[in-house]
Amino acid sequence: MSIPRLIVSQIVTRALEEDLGRGDLTTEACVEETAKGAAALVAREPAVFCGGELVREVYAQLDPRVTVALHRNDGDKVQPGTSLLSLRGPARSLLEGERVALNFCQRLSGVATLTRAYVDALPQGSKTRIADTRKTTPGLRALERHAVRAGGGHNHREDLGAAVLIKDNHIAAAGGVGPAIDRCRARAAHTSRIECEVDTLEQLEVALAHRADIVLLDNFDDAMLERAQKLIAGRAIVEVSGGVKLERVAQIARLGVDVISVGALTHSAPAIDLGLDWTGAS
Repeated sequence: MSIPRLIVSQIVTRALEEDLGRGDLTTEACVEETAKGAAALVAREPAVFCGGELVREVYAQLDPRVTVALHRNDGDKVQPGTSLLSLRGPARSLLEGERVALNFCQRLSGVATLTRAYVDALPQGSKTRIADTRKTTPGLRALERHAVRAGGGHNHREDLGAAVLIKDNHIAAAGGVGPAIDRCRARAAHTSRIECEVDTLEQLEVALAHRADIVLLDNFDDAMLERAQKLIAGRAIVEVSGGVKLERVAQIARLGVDVISVGALTHSAPAIDLGLDWTGAS
């Protein structure tokens, strides 16, 4: 579940520059340069933890003298009061990196926790996947996709160049579902599947007639989904999307769809309450 080190390094560098570009007036004024300290990152609420390697990178860049000991791994379920990791080293450095480290862990743990809730809502034995979308925070996609995996979910296409996905505006611009699929098939590599979004049963019939490999059923209610599954009859991979709430997951999965994609995993996940508790001098 690791994130490429180069990406982690670049993101952390930008975050530290944003927060410490002009120094830390408060820490520099009230903490002696030679002071040592120790602190622990602690969960304040039930969560799925994520972000440990970001904390390592924050302090590796800020001050290599700080040691980071991970007590929990990304993807671990934790309860309030759980110590997630501990820090030890120069007090100024611990304080200067606190907010950046917390921001990463609170955000990523939020995504992982919400993803786990969706995954846990699937019926036992279900083969349906919970997947994210490209509705990610600009610049943080790699981290948020990692958090989705930590929560037990799967990733959708990485970017616009990763896969063919015909959306409603492509259909409008191309003059219909059929022409859009045919043009994409003519241009796509032989290794590429063609996915087409549809929002009516009529569009679905056209997509199947033009041999779409994957159909994305957008904003279908349960009755429409049931009719759609009968029409598809195994001829395409079935993805369901469009504001899928947690309480609908089990019912949709029972219809036998292959993927439920949920933009909320990344665009609406609440941050998890975590605290960096000072535990004294090193």
